[in-house]
Amino acid sequence: MTDMNDREKAFENKYALDQEVIFRIEARACKLFGLWLAEKLGLSGDGAKAFSGSVVSSNLDEPGFEDVKRTVRPAIAEKGLDLSDAAIDSQLERFMEEARLQIMAEQNQ
Repeated sequence: MTDMNDREKAFENKYALDQEVIFRIEARACKLFGLWLAEKLGLSGDGAKAFSGSVVSSNLDEPGFEDVKRTVRPAIAEKGLDLSDAAIDSQLERFMEEARLQIMAEQNQ
């Protein structure tokens, strides 16, 4: 029975680690997306960092990126940027992949 308990604990630990990695990847992707969008909005320095931080924080509201899109749409509209939902989704996907590569590289150091 100890072997089964050990296996169960190992699976639980792996699941927890996987969830932590996914969380870190999503947070990094939101940060990268926020910095990219801040540049499009004409923000730089501390303003860009603050905007990016608000994008990261907004992703804690619900699973997926709908909460992020709701957060950035007003700023996009205010600046009159021509960014469709499809363009935003495309950038988020690109930054998810970039973030995944960065996090995996950090873990392998």
